[in-house]
This record gives sequence, C-alpha cells and structure tokens, in this order.
Amino acid sequence: MSPRRSYDQYCSAARALDLVGDRWTLLIVRELLAGPRRYTDLHADLPGVSTDVLASRLKDMERDGLTTRRRLPPPGAAYVYELSGRGRELLPALQALGVWGESALGERRPTDAVRAHWFALPLLRGLEGGSAGLVEVRLEEGEFHVWVGAEEGPVYGEGPAPGEADVRLSLDADTCGALGRGELGLREAVRQGRVGVVGEGALAKELRDA
Repeated sequence: MSPRRSYDQYCSAARALDLVGDRWTLLIVRELLAGPRRYTDLHADLPGVSTDVLASRLKDMERDGLTTRRRLPPPGAAYVYELSGRGRELLPALQALGVWGESALGERRPTDAVRAHWFALPLLRGLEGGSAGLVEVRLEEGEFHVWVGAEEGPVYGEGPAPGEADVRLSLDADTCGALGRGELGLREAVRQGRVGVVGEGALAKELRDA
C-alpha cells in the first residue's frame, strides 16, 4: 500500500483533503451511504473507474478509518465494504457539494451515465425539515428508497422500500432534472402536480399540505 500523500499544511481543510481529495473517493462514499456493498456492485455503479483505482481507493479508505471490510456469512461468503462512523460523517459535506454543484449540472449529456439512486441525496435535501420516515421513490430510471432523519445506518437503498413506506413518490425525468439542478423545490413540485404522493403517514400529509 502506497503511503498517503499529504498537503503538509496545518489546516483542517487540507487535512480533510488529504483523506478524501483523491479522485473517486467521495463518490465511493456516496455509494456506501446505501449500506454495505460488494466490490463488484461498487464497480458497476461507478462507471469510468478502473479496477486498479477502485481497489487502491478502498484500501486507502480502510487504512484511514473511513470504511471497514467484512466477509458475509455463507451462503454469501463475499466481502463487503461499508462506511465507518467517521465515513458516514461525510454526508453533510457531500450534501453541501451537491448544492454547490447544482448550477454546473445542466442538461444531461449523451455521454452522462445515470443511476436512479444518484438522485437519493438531492431528494433527501428536499425532504429536510419534515418528519422522519421511509420514502420510496419511483423514477423512469428505476426505484430507490431513502430514510429521512436517520442518524445512523444506510441513508438510502436501491429498489423498493424494505417494508411499508411512509410515503411513495413518483416523478418523470424532466422533474427529476429540475430538482437536481435546484430549479425546482420538492414541495413546489408537489404543489404543481409534478410529483405524485401516495401514503397516509405524517411525511406524506406534510408534502400534500405544503
């Protein structure tokens, strides 16, 4: 394992970038906010990363205390990577970067990859300030779910919600893009009828009454 490079500056921002400033590191964090992931799953959802670079980043992140690796019991018997508590603390930093990058997002380019769950963090930002709960989301690219207000454990997951969701949301690609670019707020989109809301939980009622 190569030694970690450092800016050698006595500055907290520089120290943070020593740990997460390498290309792909924060996107690996984004993927692991969904909970434990196998190497093959990470590679599939990080299009463009080489196997060597991904393996190197995962080793660095484990060494620096951002992730842990464990072996699943049979019949799985595969290794999975997951965020440590320290790694999960990067969620607010990722959210702030997402807000800052909204104006740079623009329209989707023909070369842009997309995964439904990449919209989980922007959607979570739109749900801040309301009740906690499990939200199932249906996009044209697929389904995912988010845990609003969760202080530990996964932030989101792929596919339908595990168990009964407090609210189910559905939206088309244009609305999804507008929300991701910060041009439209989630509650405003609900008021305009661009986001379908199904459910009787507190969060569903708050969205419908917004």
